Amino acid sequence: MTFFQYILLGFLVVCAISVSFSRNLLNSILIYMSYSLIMSILWVCLESPDLAITEAAVGAGVTSILFFATLKKIQAIRIEKEKTKEDKPHE
Repeated sequence: MTFFQYILLGFLVVCAISVSFSRNLLNSILIYMSYSLIMSILWVCLESPDLAITEAAVGAGVTSILFFATLKKIQAIRIEKEKTKEDKPHE
C-alpha cells in the first residue's frame, strides 16, 4: 500500500469515529457522505472501478439524498424562510 492509501485509511477511521460522537444529524450525514467518497477513492486505488462507482452512487449519492429527505420530512431541518421569520422581531 502506498502512503496515499494509508492517509485515506486514516481519514476513514476519523470519519467512522466522528459519526459516533456527532450530536447533530445533519453533520452525521455529511460525515457519512465523506466516508463514502473516501471509500470510493480507495476502491479506485485498489483497481476496482465497479465498486468505486457503486460506492459513490449509492453510498454518497442516493443514500445521502434519502437521509436529507427524511430529516426534512421529520422537520429536523427547518426551511430558511421559517428561520428568518422567527428571528425577526414582531411588529
